[in-house]
Amino acid sequence: MVHDEGRVVSDGGSSAPDDSSSAPNGGLGDDLCVEECTRCPALVESRSRIVNGSGPTDAALAFVGEAPGADEDEQGKPFVGRSGDVLDEALREAGIARADVRITNCVRCRPPDNRDPSAEELSNCRGHLDAEIDRLDPELIVTLGKVPSQHLLEREVAITSEAGSVVDERIGGASRRVLLSVHPAATLYDRSQRDGFFEAIGEAARIAGIGAGRSDEAGDGNGGGEPGASSGPDGQSRLGEF
Repeated sequence: MVHDEGRVVSDGGSSAPDDSSSAPNGGLGDDLCVEECTRCPALVESRSRIVNGSGPTDAALAFVGEAPGADEDEQGKPFVGRSGDVLDEALREAGIARADVRITNCVRCRPPDNRDPSAEELSNCRGHLDAEIDRLDPELIVTLGKVPSQHLLEREVAITSEAGSVVDERIGGASRRVLLSVHPAATLYDRSQRDGFFEAIGEAARIAGIGAGRSDEAGDGNGGGEPGASSGPDGQSRLGEF
């Protein structure tokens, strides 16, 4: 759906609706990046840049977070604050190099005051995310937190109780295997979440067949920036708990 408030100006000076997420290839370049988008006026005002996903365009393992926070907006990469440090540590423990996985977000622009992205903002960016996943074609997607889990599964998710579970979900043009996880920042708020988070990343490595899980046959796998009102260690919120 095209929103009248989101418009771009062509070289000829005429305005046209910005419908980049529904354009061919989801508005993504060969590097799976969005170069320009003005569909969400509030996000255009609050962002300093579009924060695209990072990592290989053919990665077997993809992580999906919610939205960039202050650190991500400043540096232009997803998960670079304290949450990113936790994710990096879990990846290392699983024998995975960050450079070998794809890390992206449901929304590519920082929401003002680190609030939750609205349903409309999530919808506006969904075409970009679906196109990125379709072209990436990963063995496994890991959702980092409640919001991306609910967004991709299109249902309510009790993330603390469902974390570590693996489901098959149709995303974009294909059925995808999805592992649900708490957000890495949850381990900073609640240390009891740490072991489960690290186990989930280890399970992700096994299913995707990379890192420490490279020698194991990928199986069914049944185990194991951001929203809200109050700010956490990254200047982000309490992640919709979590």
